[in-house]
Order: sequence, then C-alpha cells, then structure tokens
Amino acid sequence: MSPRSKTVLILGGARSGKSRYASELAQDSGLAPLMIATAQALDEEMAARISAHQADRDERWSLVEEPLNLAAQISARAREGRIIVIDCLTLWLSNVIHAGRDWSAMLEGLALTLEKAQGPVILISNEVGLGIVPQSALGRDFRDAQGRVNQRLAQACDRVVLVSAGLPLELKPGTRPMIRF
Repeated sequence: MSPRSKTVLILGGARSGKSRYASELAQDSGLAPLMIATAQALDEEMAARISAHQADRDERWSLVEEPLNLAAQISARAREGRIIVIDCLTLWLSNVIHAGRDWSAMLEGLALTLEKAQGPVILISNEVGLGIVPQSALGRDFRDAQGRVNQRLAQACDRVVLVSAGLPLELKPGTRPMIRF
C-alpha cells in the first residue's frame, strides 16, 4: 500500500476472495494488523464461519469484535504502526438495521471518521446489487441500503478494489472513462 492509501474499500461477492485479499494487503504492509470483526455467532453455522476466518490469521493479528460501533473503534484504535481491517460492512449494516439504529447517520459518522483516521484502514463489503432482485421488500431495502453504504464509503476512501474469482481490479483511483458522442 502506498503512503497515500490510508483507506481502502474492498468490494466483492460472497466467496470472491475479498477477505483473503484484505488480509494479504494488511500483512504485506509491515504494520501490526488488527481485525475488527462485525460478525456475531448467533448460530452454529456462523460460529463455524467465524472460526474458519480466525484460523486463516496468524499470531500477528489482534482481534476486536464490534457489531455496531465501528466509528468509535476506528477513532480509538487507528494509529501509526497499525493497520485495521474491518470485516465486514455487510454484516455491520445488518446488525445496525436489526438493532433499530439509524444506519444512514451511522454511515455518515463512519465516513467522517475514516477521513480523520490516524492510521490505515481496510474495509471489506459485499457487492450485493449484481444478483437477482430480492423477492421481499426487506431484501430489496437491504440491497438498496448496502448499495448506498458502498457508494458513500467508496467516495470517502482513497482506494477501491473489486475482487472477483480471487482477482483484484482497482476501481479507484482511476481515470473516468472519456466517452464522447
């Protein structure tokens, strides 16, 4: 990561390789990696997923579990010599909605916190808008909210990478395609 890349948003579908890519970026940085995990082990299947993610990280990693208050964790923990990986914003959004909180206000607080972070932060989020239209209103509302989360954080971050089939594609910075008619 270059010195100008203080914040990176990594987008991708389920099992696209985005968490592995984020972990590799953090480990290659030479900084002390800290994982802020948003998942909650509410059932056995999720507990197994969490365990598998933990097994992928070695002893260099510190862990903080935080399902809701990401901005506060970043403010308290971002510093020189440390790199934070947040996995993932999709579960965070789900947690915020289920807790009855104002996700748009929390999103804005998170974006503003990222701009002032005292150390590098990598955020991981699912790109959920590429699939079928959900059948339920709740599903459609969540898909739309996740799209807004991704757009706002892409705006706030220095770099944005899309991972598909384990391959990263840098979206930002980049030049806007020039199309003339």
